[in-house]
Amino acid sequence: MFVRVAITLQTLVLFVQTITAGLLLSLPGGHTFHSAGAYTMFTVAVINVAGTILAWRPGGGSPRPILHTAGFLGLTLAQVALGIAHMKTLHVPLGALMFGISLVQLSQAWSGRRTRATGTA
Repeated sequence: MFVRVAITLQTLVLFVQTITAGLLLSLPGGHTFHSAGAYTMFTVAVINVAGTILAWRPGGGSPRPILHTAGFLGLTLAQVALGIAHMKTLHVPLGALMFGISLVQLSQAWSGRRTRATGTA
């Protein structure tokens, strides 16, 4: 259940990031909101990795979900670096890709299609 909640939170934070990106372009203080969302997304990604490891460890099984969440954390780090470097031509498409990946993870987690090792079955 923890992993389901973490993926739901991850998807929600990514959705809010799209809104704060618009605020970044339209409000003088929009940078603050988008920056706070970036820190939140990083924290949620780390919690998601930790939760996946903790859910996998007692039951054994395939460590594949850990690789998926660690890969998503890597994408999050790349996204933060691209944002800091003001590389919008890469930052925006990567953000859209991350939101799509998160939606797929969310649908798998709540439909019960993930393995028992993630603790979502």
